[in-house]
Amino acid sequence: MPAKPSAQKRHRQSLERRQQNRSWKKQIHSAEKDYLSQLEGKKTDGAADSLKRISRLLSRAAGRGVTHRRTASRKVSRLSKKLAKAR
Repeated sequence: MPAKPSAQKRHRQSLERRQQNRSWKKQIHSAEKDYLSQLEGKKTDGAADSLKRISRLLSRAAGRGVTHRRTASRKVSRLSKKLAKAR
């Protein structure tokens, strides 16, 4: 445990941010899995709605600093390519 009060506060803040980041990443990951399962089941209408949800989640996560903006953009691009290929 850090000795100085400012270091203790920074440690607490990092733990809180880690929890929040993990929560965001978990939401994104589960949305991606849902999307990919819909694509495998040939449900392109539901997949299009899921893609919209994923892109919104990724852009918000990038804005909050959970992921890098280029990473978010790359993921949306790759997932949309899969939808276009499935149609």
